[in-house]
Amino acid sequence: MKYFHNEIEEKWQKFWANNQTFKASNNSDKPKFYALDMFPYPSGAGLHVGHPLGYIASDIYARYKRHKGFNVLHPQGYDSFGLPAEQYAIQTGQHPAKTTEANIKTYRKQLDRIGFSFDWSRELRTSNADFYKHTQWIFTELFNSYYCNIDNKAFPITELITELEKNGNAKVNSPCDEDTPQISANDWNNFSDKEKQEFLLKYRMTYLSETTVNWCAELGTVLANDEIVNGVSERGGHAVIQKKMMQWSMRISAYAQRLLDDLQGLDWPQPIKDIQTNWIGRSQGAMVSFKVKNEKLKAKNIIHVFTTRPDTIFGVSFMTLAPELDLVKEITTPEQKEAVEAYIKATAKRSARDRESDVKNISGCFTGAYAEHPFTKEPIPIYIGDYVLAGYGTGAVMAVPCGDQRDYDFAKHFDLPIPNIFKDVDISESAFEDKGNTIIDNSDFLSGLPYKKAFKTVIYEMEKQGIGYKKINYRLRDAVFSRQRYWGEPFPVYYKNGMPQMIAKEHLPIRLPEVENYLPTSDGKPPLGNANTWAWDSETETVVSNDKINNTTIFPLELNTMPGWAGSSWYFNRYMDAHNTEEFASQEALNYWQDVDLYIGGSEHATGHLLYSRFWQKFLFDLGYVPKKEFAKKMINQGMILGESAFVYKASPISRKYKNSNQEQFEVFISSELVSKVNQRWENPDGNIPEYENAYSYLMKEIRRIENENQILRIGNENFTSLHSPVEYVNNSNELDIEAFKNWRTEYNNAEFITEKDGTFIVSREVEKMSKSKYNVVNPDLICEEYGADSLRLFEMFLGPLEQSKPWKTAGISGVYSFLKKLWKLYQIDESVVAHISEEKPSKESLKTLHKTIKKVEEDIEKFSFNTSVSTFMIAVNELTQQKCNHREILEPLLVLLSPYAPHITEELWSKLGHKTSISTVAFPIFNASHLIESNKMYPISFNGKMRFTLDLSLDLSKEDIEKAVMADERTIKQLDGRTPKKVIVVPGKIVNIVG
Repeated sequence: MKYFHNEIEEKWQKFWANNQTFKASNNSDKPKFYALDMFPYPSGAGLHVGHPLGYIASDIYARYKRHKGFNVLHPQGYDSFGLPAEQYAIQTGQHPAKTTEANIKTYRKQLDRIGFSFDWSRELRTSNADFYKHTQWIFTELFNSYYCNIDNKAFPITELITELEKNGNAKVNSPCDEDTPQISANDWNNFSDKEKQEFLLKYRMTYLSETTVNWCAELGTVLANDEIVNGVSERGGHAVIQKKMMQWSMRISAYAQRLLDDLQGLDWPQPIKDIQTNWIGRSQGAMVSFKVKNEKLKAKNIIHVFTTRPDTIFGVSFMTLAPELDLVKEITTPEQKEAVEAYIKATAKRSARDRESDVKNISGCFTGAYAEHPFTKEPIPIYIGDYVLAGYGTGAVMAVPCGDQRDYDFAKHFDLPIPNIFKDVDISESAFEDKGNTIIDNSDFLSGLPYKKAFKTVIYEMEKQGIGYKKINYRLRDAVFSRQRYWGEPFPVYYKNGMPQMIAKEHLPIRLPEVENYLPTSDGKPPLGNANTWAWDSETETVVSNDKINNTTIFPLELNTMPGWAGSSWYFNRYMDAHNTEEFASQEALNYWQDVDLYIGGSEHATGHLLYSRFWQKFLFDLGYVPKKEFAKKMINQGMILGESAFVYKASPISRKYKNSNQEQFEVFISSELVSKVNQRWENPDGNIPEYENAYSYLMKEIRRIENENQILRIGNENFTSLHSPVEYVNNSNELDIEAFKNWRTEYNNAEFITEKDGTFIVSREVEKMSKSKYNVVNPDLICEEYGADSLRLFEMFLGPLEQSKPWKTAGISGVYSFLKKLWKLYQIDESVVAHISEEKPSKESLKTLHKTIKKVEEDIEKFSFNTSVSTFMIAVNELTQQKCNHREILEPLLVLLSPYAPHITEELWSKLGHKTSISTVAFPIFNASHLIESNKMYPISFNGKMRFTLDLSLDLSKEDIEKAVMADERTIKQLDGRTPKKVIVVPGKIVNIVG
């Protein structure tokens, strides 16, 4: 019976779906195991063969854990809010929900075809109201909470209110806005309701504030730093500028130290930990105050600077402020106003990341103002410079050019003084940044002190004089949480007297309204400003028409939506109890599943999803809603499957010239091997290498032919441009299907092709990221159709270690497919396999093959070394085939071993062995080391130290018996040729050496 993979795979996929084979229970006596993939955004392009890599790995491990007796939760869903669907809606007018639904159907069909053991009964979609009602509720909980530094956790805001009523905020030690004033209980109790709300916003875990954001006008929204690449939007490559806007922000900075500390207990890849550590950016230093020297300005104009090198304060020769600081406009003199405003405008066009990373270009502008040195009282000029960011520290730098290279370069550029405060150090060419070997000089009371002593001394003196204090600072900034988009979670917020009010949990969800236009309004409001029914009736607790707004009982709703990372910051908890209508998950479910045991996904989410998820988990933990402070114990970052792109070469665009002077542009393409040889000829003009000269002559001949046939004056042969060709037009020999390529695009219909002399047109190949834009995408559906899902699963694992990137080569999958056919043949399939299976005891060789396979496969799975397991399976099948093994005691456990990797074929063979239930929960075979213990030894038999032959002897023989057996062997008799040896050396289990 032939191996028909399509019939087999379709059969078992239906069986799993109909029987809910992989449905997890929240009530089980089995130990739990929660395996999770970073859930996908359902794009219109669907999956390519690179996407399932991590899913296959997690599926192998989830299936393995079921075999090991675990109650496995392996769910899947969709991060279905997102900008691509909204952009498509803007272009076509089609509602994002319809696009998203169509995309999800494509994804589901593709995922099912690969045979994943997902528990689809718990499917999530972040854009479904029954999911985002809980996202909205978590937002209200954040709003109604504050962070206490003393207890190092979040508490309900009501506890802060109680403290304010009794004592004011004198004893409150909590993260808050920098401009938070100190108030007494009397002050608080005399505040109006609005004043109290305004004051509490300075402490809330989520708050409204005017924030400098990355604004993309083309997309009509704010972008996070990780959504910007090289100064433009990751989506579409549009310009991004810095702009101040009233935004919702999350006070993630309150958790900075805990986010750092708790990394130590996570079994996560070290590069992810390092990235988060650097992103959080803990540094120890001092906050120093510099007064602005201007009699016209009020005393409040003090520049606060955080520095990690307070010991260098006597080396300050100028100050640099971030251009976007409000203070800049206040201190700039009339003479410098025009220049400063021009510089601020230019800086706004650059992203924060671009400004921070650009060390080559030096720019700045003098404000005309001076600050007073806190110790010497000397005037210090104040500049603005785009290398200083408002979002880091205080947005101000005390520039010490002798100790910082950027300050040094800035001082050189603007001809500013560079005082040397380091003993016996030459700073004529560059700054001296080695603080470990620093001796401070020319610094008053710090002169002669080493770095550590100077650091402590200057802080002591600052605190004594009231001009500074010791401080720990973090690079991590509060996360902007507003987006000017339509397709996102609506905020559960309405505005009363301009102040945000939360909508109670029992009235959630607040559903996205229908709009006719998905663009911002003509007056610049977000897309929800186009909604006609978007007001909150505080009496009926419902959304009503905008024309009913009276600001007494009916109020306007928030027009922004939440960012893409909102739903993904907690979705892993929802899977634990996906159908709960009252809570995001019951305490029973949360206490049972606890956390994710294995999380697999890409490292590109290190400072986005992975950091925000840890923040939300810790917040929910503080309030007692979840049992664990970290959401995932172990994480693996799968590598990338790279595409093998195909390139064709063309001459410069050519215009066809007719007798009537009309011109029609067309292309001339040249085979890549020909291009390579001609390029070599240009690089070796005097080499006179026949191969290159022949290629050049042939090319010129073809070019002249095309020129004559098409009435062209000249086709260039010096420079060739490469461009991508769709890989589906190229065969395994790198030969292009010319007709298919010509029909691909209208402009290529009349193209000319200069082939190799044998008539083939060869493309060049290059390994790149698999991407639709590079035309190197391989659709897994086509692979499953031709080779089967089991072949795809095995091949993706066989390509190399899970964490490494590796190129895809479709030609290689045939080897894995051949292995599966060989496996099928091993079981001697007719209509039924039962007649061919032996119930007798298998041979020692077969038992050895099985148990060394059990040992290796289990070790590999536990180490996630899936590629070496595939090799082990191939070796085992080869050995058992040679042994002509047909014993049930061998063939049944072999199927269980292979089941996590190739579930369809193993299910089919398992059923043909007479089983009526799925193989998926059959116990994993137990390794028996006794089957690997050798009973015999192949002894090397040497004469005078030279091995002449081998002899298979029992390991139970004594030295005397071994010697007798060797001496009696006819090969020994022939070697001795009648001589009597001087001695016979026998080392049992190792060697025999006959001397003399």
